[in-house]
Amino acid sequence: MDTEVLIVGAGPTGMVLANELRLAGVSCVVADRLPRRSELSKAGGLQSRTQQAFDQRGLLEPLLATGDYPLTTPHFAGNPLPLVQDRHRFPWRSVPQVVVEGVLEEHLAAHGVAVHRNRELTELAQDPASVRATFADGSVVRAGYAVAADGGRSTVRKLLGAEFPGRPGTETVLAADVRLRGEPARQTTIVDGCRAQIFPLGTDPAGRPLRRLALATPGSPVPRDVPVTEDEIRDGLRTVFGDRVELLEVRYTRRITNAARQAAQYRHGRVFLAGDAAHVHLPIGAQGMNTGIQDALNLGWKLAAAVQGWAPDGLLDTYHAERHPVGAAVLRNVQAQSLLMDSGNPDVPAAREVLADLTRLPEVQIRLDDMLSGMGIRYAMAGSAQHSSIGLPAAGLDAELRCGRGVLADPHRELEVLAKPWADRVERVEAGAAAMLVRPDGYVAWAGDPEALAAALSRWFGDPEH
Repeated sequence: MDTEVLIVGAGPTGMVLANELRLAGVSCVVADRLPRRSELSKAGGLQSRTQQAFDQRGLLEPLLATGDYPLTTPHFAGNPLPLVQDRHRFPWRSVPQVVVEGVLEEHLAAHGVAVHRNRELTELAQDPASVRATFADGSVVRAGYAVAADGGRSTVRKLLGAEFPGRPGTETVLAADVRLRGEPARQTTIVDGCRAQIFPLGTDPAGRPLRRLALATPGSPVPRDVPVTEDEIRDGLRTVFGDRVELLEVRYTRRITNAARQAAQYRHGRVFLAGDAAHVHLPIGAQGMNTGIQDALNLGWKLAAAVQGWAPDGLLDTYHAERHPVGAAVLRNVQAQSLLMDSGNPDVPAAREVLADLTRLPEVQIRLDDMLSGMGIRYAMAGSAQHSSIGLPAAGLDAELRCGRGVLADPHRELEVLAKPWADRVERVEAGAAAMLVRPDGYVAWAGDPEALAAALSRWFGDPEH
């Protein structure tokens, strides 16, 4: 066996997964078809839950130290949600994907995990014990498991013949990283059927503010391979803002669509789909990147448990069971936002007025924030009906989770004897406000009834005699 896990794709999803496996002491090979790391920033922000997860791995502080990344007011379909901006410990922050990838790759390299570039996958086969991957340069990697983190046009997914149901795009949006003179009053503005969205995107090396611009114009979708011109951007800005906003510089452009698809199954034997390989949608609020990172956090420790031989029955299947509903929910909210921003639909202005009225209500902003921040995701787990924290992200144990193992918070020193058989997989700490068992991915697996703790330990951390 060349490696225990092969990861195809070195975006945020693939590199977060590699870091999770590294923490658990599991070997992996990360292969990417690009000859070098992309300088294009496909996503522009980190949700509260992703920042919490990075803090739990000691990655958030070095990431934020790389530049000035402003806090951003959350929005739904461009409608701001100011009442929830300070609701979480880590408010939504504008951090370009290219920065996230750079920090992750440097972190992996510092710990002996290299990204193997210019490796284009051409063949993939598996048997009951391994996966065999062949690349265009003739190299072959044999692994215990493989993970597709190779984007929306995933080669792995195509080689598997995996079902990817959904719908094709009906609208093309021009996306660009730009410098502008002037600032619009609202993040989303629609004039004469032309929609412009402008969000902060940190600063350039000279300290000048960058903006992410999305422009959608009425008419037939423009093919994605048609180059974007500066004149096209200037014309769109002029239509929406007149002379109030001026284009100074264009850093990067691409065309995106509102296609919405999700893999029917995230697991195919020893091969797993994660990130955009498992779900694609219109980029709104960087939900694609953040959802992919959370896929990796959910899958990483479970793969490590399987490799190390202590995974309880069915643990790997919980990856699809937990993450597929999350991906489906993201597609639903993105499709709803896309509809509310459809510049060619004459009924949209009325719908947006209704939305604006509704989002003045604090309870509506909180509900939408739960949906968008990642903090409201709750996995279905045994005991959740008896305790409100089970299945949700744990609070107050970020530093303790840096070990990458499970954590048993035992503030009253009552659980040492019960937890001892799992001491090689679960770190008992005398911290926290209340007793709880937290999985390596930061989700509460037990709280409340002491008599249910042993069952929860066995359910998530296997046979204590292993």
